[in-house]
Amino acid sequence: MSETVLSLKEAAIYQKDNLVLSDVTLNINKGEFIYLIGKTGAGKSSFMKTLYADLPLKEGDGSIVGYNLATLKNKEIPHLRRKLGVVFQDFKLLSDRTIFNNLEFVLKATGWKNKAEMKMRIDEVLTKVGMNSKGFKFPHELSGGEQQRIAIARALLNDPELIIADEPTGNLDPQTSIEVMGILREINQNGNTILMATHDYALILKYPSKTLKLQDGKIFEVVQKKV
Repeated sequence: MSETVLSLKEAAIYQKDNLVLSDVTLNINKGEFIYLIGKTGAGKSSFMKTLYADLPLKEGDGSIVGYNLATLKNKEIPHLRRKLGVVFQDFKLLSDRTIFNNLEFVLKATGWKNKAEMKMRIDEVLTKVGMNSKGFKFPHELSGGEQQRIAIARALLNDPELIIADEPTGNLDPQTSIEVMGILREINQNGNTILMATHDYALILKYPSKTLKLQDGKIFEVVQKKV
């Protein structure tokens, strides 16, 4: 039996009082790489925000990395987010501190105390994304692709059960997008489960994987044609 990381059953996704998606039923198993596609305004961001409890699940059943989204209490949200890694389109790095201090900040915020262990973990994740020589730099000294690599490293810090990547290549040129995608694929092959929202159909063609589409307030799996 494969382990379920995310399960939604007849869930309704709301943005404030607006119903964005209805009757969402899906399962994501450990180790899968899933694309989430759909036009702007189709509800991708609302869907993602519901998964990391930025928006409440008001209707239906949902569990993610062992937490019940329908009954989740505010005090449980930080614990849930420790088991998720979130990668944003606009990197969301803190501009006033170095890369090392950006990552250290996240570890401290999630309960790490031991300096030596923190340094070791930061070195590990930077090495995974090919950025182990950049810890002393500030975000503005890095290219967009390098900043996104750091954002992926940050998402890996607490060894998450699910990585939610919201348009991670949205601000990058095609070549850099392929490099960042290569890193995400490698992380997935090492056992991390990834759900990635994207507009970039070229990437999906280049790296085919299970694809969910949002359209007309519904979510369904796209069957990819065999070439």
